[in-house]
Amino acid sequence: MGNFTVKVRRQPRYVDENLCTACGTCTNYCPAPVRDDYNEGLCSTKAVHIDYQQAIPAAFHVDANACLFLTNQECKQCERVCQARAIDFKQQAEDIDINVGAVILALGFGHISREVLTRYGYGISPNVVTSIELERILSASGPFQGHLIRPSDQKKPKKVAWLQCVGSRDINCGDNGYCSSVCCMYAIKEAIIAKEHSRDGLDCAIFFMDMRSCGKEFEQYYNRAREKGVRFVRCRVHSIDPVADSDNLQLRYVTEDGSVDNENFDIVVLSVGLESPPGVVKLAEKLEIELDHYKFARTSSFSPVSTSVPGIYACGAFQGPKDIPCSVMEASAAASAAASGLAPVRNTLVKEKVFPEERDISCEPPRIGVFVCHCGMNIASVVNVTKVAEYAKTLQSVVYVQENLFSCSQDALEQLVDVIKEQKLNRVVIASCSPRTHEPLFHETLRNSGLNKYLFEQVNIRDQCSWVHSNNPIGATRKAKDLVRMAVYRAALIEPLPMTVAPVTPAALVVGGGVAGMVCGLNLAEQGFRVHIIEAKERLGGHALNLNRTWKGENVPKFVSRLIDEVTGHKNIEVHLNARVKGVSGFVGNFKTDILLNGAVKVRQLKHGVAVLATGAHSIKPNEYLYGKNKRVFCWHELADAWETDMVKNAGSAVFIQCVGSREHGRPYCSKICCTFSIQKAVELKKRNPDMDVYILYRDIRTYGEREDLYREARAQGVIFIRYDLKNKPAVNETEEGTLEVTVRDHVLQRPITLKPDFITLATAIHTRGLEDLAQTFKVPLSQDNFFLEVHMKLRPVDFATDGIFVCGLAHFPKPIEESIAQAQAAAARAGAILCQDSIVTESIIAQVNEGACRGCGLCADLCPFEALKIVETENGRKVQVIDVACKGCGVCAATCYRHAISINSFSDEQMSSQVKAFLAN
Repeated sequence: MGNFTVKVRRQPRYVDENLCTACGTCTNYCPAPVRDDYNEGLCSTKAVHIDYQQAIPAAFHVDANACLFLTNQECKQCERVCQARAIDFKQQAEDIDINVGAVILALGFGHISREVLTRYGYGISPNVVTSIELERILSASGPFQGHLIRPSDQKKPKKVAWLQCVGSRDINCGDNGYCSSVCCMYAIKEAIIAKEHSRDGLDCAIFFMDMRSCGKEFEQYYNRAREKGVRFVRCRVHSIDPVADSDNLQLRYVTEDGSVDNENFDIVVLSVGLESPPGVVKLAEKLEIELDHYKFARTSSFSPVSTSVPGIYACGAFQGPKDIPCSVMEASAAASAAASGLAPVRNTLVKEKVFPEERDISCEPPRIGVFVCHCGMNIASVVNVTKVAEYAKTLQSVVYVQENLFSCSQDALEQLVDVIKEQKLNRVVIASCSPRTHEPLFHETLRNSGLNKYLFEQVNIRDQCSWVHSNNPIGATRKAKDLVRMAVYRAALIEPLPMTVAPVTPAALVVGGGVAGMVCGLNLAEQGFRVHIIEAKERLGGHALNLNRTWKGENVPKFVSRLIDEVTGHKNIEVHLNARVKGVSGFVGNFKTDILLNGAVKVRQLKHGVAVLATGAHSIKPNEYLYGKNKRVFCWHELADAWETDMVKNAGSAVFIQCVGSREHGRPYCSKICCTFSIQKAVELKKRNPDMDVYILYRDIRTYGEREDLYREARAQGVIFIRYDLKNKPAVNETEEGTLEVTVRDHVLQRPITLKPDFITLATAIHTRGLEDLAQTFKVPLSQDNFFLEVHMKLRPVDFATDGIFVCGLAHFPKPIEESIAQAQAAAARAGAILCQDSIVTESIIAQVNEGACRGCGLCADLCPFEALKIVETENGRKVQVIDVACKGCGVCAATCYRHAISINSFSDEQMSSQVKAFLAN
């Protein structure tokens, strides 16, 4: 740990990436076609090519196995036509030695074997495609420009089927007994997108065994798909046969009532799972790290990104099957784990980026450049981009207009810098996608060109035009023109804004003393930062105190006890028990939080640069199934206390009821941990007493990832699984003799059966309570399910929209202990990135006051959600004053002031009026 020498072999690309302009001339003249691997072989490319438009670096490369010169010494056409002289066939493989303090393995995943796919007709019928191939078919940058057509005859399909669990949950062909975790959701997504691409009423059917939509808001997405007409057929397809005299395919399967059915489809999509990447065994041997029996990196629940070798970390699909939000979260967690070990040498190799001197445009008339983005076909498939661009040329002060395939690609950004300089642009309007995700990227590009970053206006013609008006291309195009015109009118009036720098307080506040809060605080403390942990109860530990073992069998109480000792004994951590947050003021890097100590007897103010909300969640107390009325019925977390009682030890029969309070009205989400917990306990009961009858009543079994092994073990042990639906929930009654009876309709027998368990365990929903006040205090949002809402589920899974505030653990969404720990480490990484800076640049779009019009009434100061306004006495009487570093430019004050004495400096009345006039001008 702390001192590795890594030898990396860099293969030659035969193109100088510093000289290549990505013009494509070489590809046009290359005579050697090759399979386009990026598009899954659905089309071809040339031996010299670039994989995709947004590749980094934006430079071409030569396929050495296909190039005529490198194989036969007889072409070099690309070298002759390249005007940039970027082709270099003298390049050789190069070995590079790199000294590093830590290694992070993010190898991704491999492909399901051809042998498995062939069983389903893949490679035999061209209309049997994998889900990855369908992604490329539906993609705007794919081989068919986003048009849904079937490969055999290029016709639009009328019926498409998705087959789940191809290469997953299968030990008969291949050795992938695990669930790949992602397939259910991407199949639903593909089905919805396919229906949106087809305006002729596409019939989409998903054939599945268990629908595993257990992520945040995934269940709601599943429900929306059903509302949109996606059919879900619970079965495992027996066979796929070609239909005579047709390119169609016939699926043969057994329905839920036991009958055999046949159905024809135009396309069959194989929802392929995730495998460990190729060559991983050799790599593991070189690094001396351990792999599990599925060839994924072996990690523990308590150190989810740490491999068996200290200083080497794993994240993403190499650590096990997982989706994008979890992969992004683990990437930050791995960075956090590495940072805690390398804290003593932090910033020793950092090179600060230097931007060119900002150009003074104060004496220049507006020279506006408009850049309209195709976004592949995301926009261009609906909006007529060329017409929008031509229209932009007619607008006042517009001196340059350009269309881009991808405005956010590296080559487009570099070209933007050049165009700004060549055309002497002093304002830029980009009509593309959402500023929520891409505005910072364009801001930095403007700074690279020497312009103030606020001389920029982004028009969202993807979300607000092509996506919402996909069935009305003419109207969407007209609306895009309106939005561009409005943006140009406003852009002519925007002015450069100064950037304010504020110091950073190198301390963190962690609200919540459960496992997530303690792991996050300990990681930040090990990075050298001061940490305050606020816990409302009299002890640390949270809900982990109710757990005995993880699904892998690891000892939870031992881990929690050691964690508490490390936290309470760390010199950089101060724990505040029986404490609550009273109020928060300040801004990123400079927060002040008042806490109530000892049951609100004492108030103390803490200064900190960041805050992490890890307040946990709770299990509901149900009012059904005789809970609270019969002592033999208890919630899942109460089973630990009852485990050694005679009632459980001597039981001859037990029933677990799943989804109690989850996946129904009021709580439409899946609580994620329940299936694994119940199956784990069922297995333990069977091991304790093999003759015991154990029943699990479920709606969908959601043992995602390698938890599927546990599910398979439970069935082998004789645990009986009975599925029910929401309309036919189990009924629990108490007999006159005081025994329990559970009546449930068996989905196989299609008849009600009665069970007589000695005790019942309810898998009750996880929910939050009391978050509203805390959310309002920290100015952060809640989701529709009352969990904390991150700014972006995939790109920023632990960040809030309020800078400097982060979230982790159950307060974000129900999750098992290993995911809570990984998310806590991720939050520590994000928080540490702020705390390691001496100062930060704060938001420049803030309120400004016209003192001549202000009467000092104080209404704006009272309503300001960020406490960024205060009333001061001046020579001219009472006036409102803006605290620049605290203001977020939300506009509440400007909307409140009846004298128009306060406005937002980049959204002045004049600028906003210009947009209204521009709209009405049409």
